[in-house]
Amino acid sequence: MSATRYTYLGPEGTFTEAALRTLPEAATRELVPMVSVPAALDAVRNGEAAAALVPIENSVEGGVTATLDELASGEPLMIYREVLLPITFALLVRPGTKLSDVKTVTGHPVAQPQVRNWLRAHLPDAVWESAASNADGARLVQEGRFDAAFAGEFAAATYGLEALVTEIHDAQNAETRFVLVGRPARPAAPTGADKTSVVIWQRDDHPGALLELLQEFAVRGVNLMLLQSRPTGAGIGNYCFAIDAEGHISDRRVGEALMGLKRICPKVRFLGSYPQAGVAAGGGRAPRPGTSDAEFVDAAEWLARCQDGRA
Repeated sequence: MSATRYTYLGPEGTFTEAALRTLPEAATRELVPMVSVPAALDAVRNGEAAAALVPIENSVEGGVTATLDELASGEPLMIYREVLLPITFALLVRPGTKLSDVKTVTGHPVAQPQVRNWLRAHLPDAVWESAASNADGARLVQEGRFDAAFAGEFAAATYGLEALVTEIHDAQNAETRFVLVGRPARPAAPTGADKTSVVIWQRDDHPGALLELLQEFAVRGVNLMLLQSRPTGAGIGNYCFAIDAEGHISDRRVGEALMGLKRICPKVRFLGSYPQAGVAAGGGRAPRPGTSDAEFVDAAEWLARCQDGRA
């Protein structure tokens, strides 16, 4: 395995590359763009790269389905950290292009909902066609296949384009969350501001089935930060659920919740426990009364005393 190579959703000039370069270790790694999320993750699976950075969630559009589906299937991988990147778009064009010249536009599918209102107001007749990534859209403009692309302003120089309009976004403070994914290993020690990700499958579809799964978290005071259903491919109505929960797998409340899910679900895939981006170590939410590690230990010791006749 190449311990010095990180892959990412390419080509050069994507927001994913920008997010990857915020990691301190990126300065000492070979950063290799890949044509798709599956390609970036497969490079980790087959040992060509130590890790891959891929988008997983957008504050406007929600979960990135390509990443969620890829993590839920195939050879298991694990999330080691996350990166939050503020997202604002520029309209990139070939030099000399005016706004009135723009008849066709492109960008990543996740970008379209973030610029829809701007398009309606300024380019109502422009035809949109999705690209594999925002940077790939810039490349297609460079090749003359589209008049303009929505991408990061930093991509303009890479592709010989100009930023005709900058600071484009329909939603203020839009962010995309990226995850650094590697092969499974022991999770890093808890920081006191952690997140645990899993994918769970229902045993069967019946009234209250999802409620039963969520209760495993609720009764232990574990807060959920993401819940997204994804089709399993086994037919209409068959879903798995991607879940992000506050806390670390070594926290008693989180560990017991996962054990509860393992008892009632046919399949649970652990995707990792890792620090929450943007939250200082020790700055996580305090456990609800009755759900701290000390209280779990005290309850276990009480049960042992009862079993020994010492209660």
